[in-house]
Amino acid sequence: MDGGFIFPRVLARVVEFAAERLPFTIGLPMYSAQLLDHFQNPRHAGEIADADAAAEIENPACGDVLRLTLKASAGRITQARFKAKGCVAAIACGSALTELVVGKTLTEAQNLRREDVSAAVGGLPQASTHAAQLALDALAAALSRVRA
Repeated sequence: MDGGFIFPRVLARVVEFAAERLPFTIGLPMYSAQLLDHFQNPRHAGEIADADAAAEIENPACGDVLRLTLKASAGRITQARFKAKGCVAAIACGSALTELVVGKTLTEAQNLRREDVSAAVGGLPQASTHAAQLALDALAAALSRVRA
């Protein structure tokens, strides 16, 4: 039993040694500062009680869910709120989307693209582009239900 802890110490040294030489441990952040800010300090989180439109969309591949509620007047979006259950990028994209659409006409909001949402969070890793699409899908569904 005296040597019971030797293997973990040796294994730890091997892992440390290997990690120092792996080409993918370059320390680049996965998410931009803007995306992390939207995640940590989401804008317009919640729900509009007397919304003119509401939509809830789920990404069947990853399970992320985004609920979007909108208030519109004279053909413009005056308020937007979101609720999200999902990854960091999904929450950040929901937050950014609400900032993008408030003040826009319904047509301007319909013309938003995935690249617009991605740019609003400072870019997305390729594996997270689904989050911007989820936000746009929720927007399209909500816009199709607007009663203004």
